Amino acid sequence: MVGGRGWRRRLEGWARPRGPEPLPVRFDRRRVYVLPTAFGLFFGALLLAMGVGALNYNNNPALLLCLLLAGAANTSLLAAHLQLTGLSIDAIGAEPVPAGIPLQVRVHANAPPGRERRGLRVDHGELSTSLSLVDGHGQGVLSIPTERRGWLELDRVRISTTRPLGLARAWAWVWPETPLLVYPAPEVHGPPLPVGGGEHARMRAHPAGEELHHLRRYRHGDPRRSIAWKPSARRGVLLVREYEQPRGMDVLLDWQQVHGLGDEARIRRLAHWVDEAEREGRRSTLLLPGQPPIGPASGPAHRHACLRALALLPPERG
Repeated sequence: MVGGRGWRRRLEGWARPRGPEPLPVRFDRRRVYVLPTAFGLFFGALLLAMGVGALNYNNNPALLLCLLLAGAANTSLLAAHLQLTGLSIDAIGAEPVPAGIPLQVRVHANAPPGRERRGLRVDHGELSTSLSLVDGHGQGVLSIPTERRGWLELDRVRISTTRPLGLARAWAWVWPETPLLVYPAPEVHGPPLPVGGGEHARMRAHPAGEELHHLRRYRHGDPRRSIAWKPSARRGVLLVREYEQPRGMDVLLDWQQVHGLGDEARIRRLAHWVDEAEREGRRSTLLLPGQPPIGPASGPAHRHACLRALALLPPERG
């Protein structure tokens, strides 16, 4: 097994591409490789024995059958090659996930019309999945395990097929140069968000709030208890009281304020707080050493910016 893997790695070193490359890439005839499968080798040995027997006994029908089967096998090699020739790999990407959760890597493929592509597989190491094309477009999804935060460099990805007869395997390699991002794993059962540290508490209008905000015209559906009868009588227009209710203070997530933890534990706690702030709909500002403040803001884009900054912090030195 070890020796076989060693030879396989040596052979892969000679295959195209020999380094990471930008996408999209299109497979031409020089990038597609074809070799017999185990079944194909058995079939070839069977044809050889059949041909030797036919020649030995001067059996012309058996010899003709042997030649026909050999021609079909040779045609299957060409057909397998054509399954990949012209195929384009447009993109390989994945949405970031916390470390420890498998990364769902999507391989997007495109094929020109006029030739049906069937039985395509996507392989990355020991992982494998099917690549289905509908009207020339499709994707395969690889579930790649993650262990550490930061950039995940993908190795070669193999696109292969054994169609139409399973006698030969045609394959081509693609090696994306763009790494994939892995977020830090958030702290499990972490403490609640720190007390708001923004400039001021944000307020929102609410009919059942605590502090008077302003008077406005009555709208259909407003509760009767909110109607300001005296101001309405003075102005001759039905008015409604609208109140303010605290919506939540801005949250300051400061690296320097997290004490008593190592760097990786700090990163996990800050990642937990970023998720909590987003879950509660509160604006947050992330302060990291040597970097400008991120925020104050909220929403998916802000969450991604914070978690990306945390993921790309230098690893803790032992």
